[in-house]
Amino acid sequence: MNARDETPRAAFVKEMRAITSLATPVAIAQLGMMALGVVDTIMVGHLSEHALAAVALGNSYTFSLMILGMGVLMVLDPLIAQAYGAGDSKRLSEALHRGVVLAFLLSIVFGVVFWFGEPLLEVIANSSTVVPTAHRYTQVIAFGLPAFFLFLAMKQTLQAMGSVRPVIYAVVIGNLANVFLNLGFVHGEFGLPALGAVGSGWASSICRWLMVGVIVAAARPALASVWSRPTRAVLHPTPYGAMLTKGIQIGVQSALEVWLFTATSFLMLRISVVAMGGHAVAMNLVSFSFMIPFGIGAAASARVGQAIGRGDTEGARLSAKCSLLLGGSVMLVFSLVFFLFPARLAGLYTNEPDVVALAVTLLPIAAFFQVFDGTQAVACGILRGAGETRTPMVINLIGYWVLGLPAGLLVAFTFGLGPPGLWWGLTIGLAVCAVLLVRFIWRFLGRR
Repeated sequence: MNARDETPRAAFVKEMRAITSLATPVAIAQLGMMALGVVDTIMVGHLSEHALAAVALGNSYTFSLMILGMGVLMVLDPLIAQAYGAGDSKRLSEALHRGVVLAFLLSIVFGVVFWFGEPLLEVIANSSTVVPTAHRYTQVIAFGLPAFFLFLAMKQTLQAMGSVRPVIYAVVIGNLANVFLNLGFVHGEFGLPALGAVGSGWASSICRWLMVGVIVAAARPALASVWSRPTRAVLHPTPYGAMLTKGIQIGVQSALEVWLFTATSFLMLRISVVAMGGHAVAMNLVSFSFMIPFGIGAAASARVGQAIGRGDTEGARLSAKCSLLLGGSVMLVFSLVFFLFPARLAGLYTNEPDVVALAVTLLPIAAFFQVFDGTQAVACGILRGAGETRTPMVINLIGYWVLGLPAGLLVAFTFGLGPPGLWWGLTIGLAVCAVLLVRFIWRFLGRR
């Protein structure tokens, strides 16, 4: 039934329930994936501020590049959702096959970049005490890249179909294993070698292989009706060109935000190791809360894509409205938590008083920009489901790099606010992007 066949109130309640029921397990899955990094940071944070800074640098470097590959695989969202909404199992299966091929190709490309990335880390960080450990960490992370990208291909496919239980199984098992592996490889428990900061990288890579094994096994029933034996058509280059065009746009759109935060991390390291440590703690908390609107955005992408696939434009608009409302409401709650309990939250990560003190100055600023961050994440998911990828990329370029970063540099260094000034720049960039994206959504969906 299309949204137009129901009363406005009934349609709104029904769609809000549908978005919530899909977004909840997706958000849990996203939080579970993020929890791997949270555990790594907490385990390493209690070693020393230098170990924390090295892992933060390695994480910033690897994730800022991996986000491009993640964007390429996010192109599966509109392809799978629209094929699923139209009931076209052949088109859905072909998209999944190509997603798996892209996953392996991406792992090779990024694996080379991670393995030989020490010169770039030296240029970026300008810290002889941190770079060697950070580089060893990135090399270890490279071993888990095939599993990481293959897991994403399966995850995006299942989310677009509205089937996320296999994803939850994988992240729950992966997180339980990660705790034990971190205790072993970081601190030397259970008879394993104590590898310090680099040990957290081994824990993450091993867990990624475990997670991909679980999701492949658990997803068989959900994919039984759409999976078919790959044919030679999967190697035809033309469809990959179209996927890469949109996928790179999604990747760049996502990366522009991540690169802004990464650039801020590198600037923090140039200020001091303490600044980098405090920033890493605050960023970890912000990234954790961000996973919920990111999950809502994934649910919105599936709902909007399915509605467009079945020709229900009004339903697509209703999905967009409910998703934005839900994302903004959730982030208001996180804003309150960050504002009221900054010291308690920062103390979970490290015992270094200077690092905690800096994190405490940053978290109230994070409380201010949470709603903007959540809104733009959901908005990007809506547009991804609709197949519109170019405009979000342009908006993020303007908001983050033309306005946000220059403003942060001005406030931090010219006006002398230091690390908090850089975070006010992040706030400006997120606010501009959120406003422009929401404005574009109503114009774009109104034309369909």
